[in-house]
Amino acid sequence: MQIRELNIPDAYEITPKQHADDRGVFFEWYRFDRLEEAVGHRLDLRQANTSVSRRGSVRGIHFADIPPSQAKYVTAPRGAVLDYVIDIRVGSPTYGQWDSVLLDDVDRRAIYLAEGLGHCFVALTDDATVSYLVTDVYNPGREHGINPLDPDIDLRFPAEAGEPLLSPKDTEAPSLAEAAASGLLPTWEAARAYYASLDASTDHGGN
Repeated sequence: MQIRELNIPDAYEITPKQHADDRGVFFEWYRFDRLEEAVGHRLDLRQANTSVSRRGSVRGIHFADIPPSQAKYVTAPRGAVLDYVIDIRVGSPTYGQWDSVLLDDVDRRAIYLAEGLGHCFVALTDDATVSYLVTDVYNPGREHGINPLDPDIDLRFPAEAGEPLLSPKDTEAPSLAEAAASGLLPTWEAARAYYASLDASTDHGGN
């Protein structure tokens, strides 16, 4: 597989090598060792989630308090979504910026987002299925959202997505500026300190 860092630090696109024959296709969609090489520590996976969405559905922008927050490894086994990583870490050199990766059942890419980053996707097809591995279980008291239609973030949704369809929770979520003013957002300093603690805890000696 190929792994490249996105324009947002601590987020990566993963492109698997697919092996096709007359029976179908085989590929590795997650390799803990290859990802560890890229991010500097192993992922302690705690939960796996799947959502199925109609075309135009927008899920996010979601994030969790750090520490421990929730790193995510996301792929789309069916259909297509445009997946966004948004830097909401106050003080980050790319604060308020975003990058995106097309996840679909053709190239079968995945995206990795470190703890403290915002996550969102829009479904480009009906029955778009998204599966993701996360490093902590869902904790509603520590989960937060930012309105994905915030003009200051300015997420660009492809025309094929049609009219955005949001949940009431995401529609009512604060803007980035409102979340920052209320002290809801993680900081770049806290995120870097937490990443460093994960790097230090990884046993590279194999003992």
